[in-house]
Amino acid sequence: MIKLHLDLLRHGETTLSHTLRGHLDDVLTEHGWLQMQSTIQQHLDAQLQWDVIISSPLQRCQKFAAVLAEQLELPLLLNAEIKEMYFGDWEGIATQTIYETAPELLANFWQFPTQYHAPNGESLHQFQQRVMHGFTEIYVQMQQHNWNRALIVTHGGVIKLLTCLARQQKLDDLLTMPAELGKLYALKLTQVENQIHFSEKTAT
Repeated sequence: MIKLHLDLLRHGETTLSHTLRGHLDDVLTEHGWLQMQSTIQQHLDAQLQWDVIISSPLQRCQKFAAVLAEQLELPLLLNAEIKEMYFGDWEGIATQTIYETAPELLANFWQFPTQYHAPNGESLHQFQQRVMHGFTEIYVQMQQHNWNRALIVTHGGVIKLLTCLARQQKLDDLLTMPAELGKLYALKLTQVENQIHFSEKTAT
């Protein structure tokens, strides 16, 4: 069984970090850029090398990924399937505002994300299907090019989902999973009977 190594980098702070921005294309703040740069530098100092960088097309991921790929002379692929969850009517709205206007719905969404979602937004099932499709594509691409280790520049929701799957916890635990701004999370990606699987590994 081939195990591929994924290092998942969450984008740093953005201009709309205090909101649910989902598919909104806000930019990194200077601090957000430095958060990502600091994390990557620590891993480069530890001699960690990637074969490819794969990024969400949203600019809070893509702009940093493009600069890093050029710096490290690595191929850069964009994958639209690994964008953040779409929050519908809640896009760009501060959670405090949602709490004041729809406290019960927000509380249900936090506690039972498998059953509740943002009005006119993506359900967790739809989000999971999309992200899994994206990582199936990534698995195939890595196999085709004999790439063993990829840096994936993506979003908190994606990292939380994959960590939840890797730990084999129920999806209602999704929002308790770690995914700090600008931090790196290491997972292994395997395929068994045409189904991709994630498992945790110690970051090197």
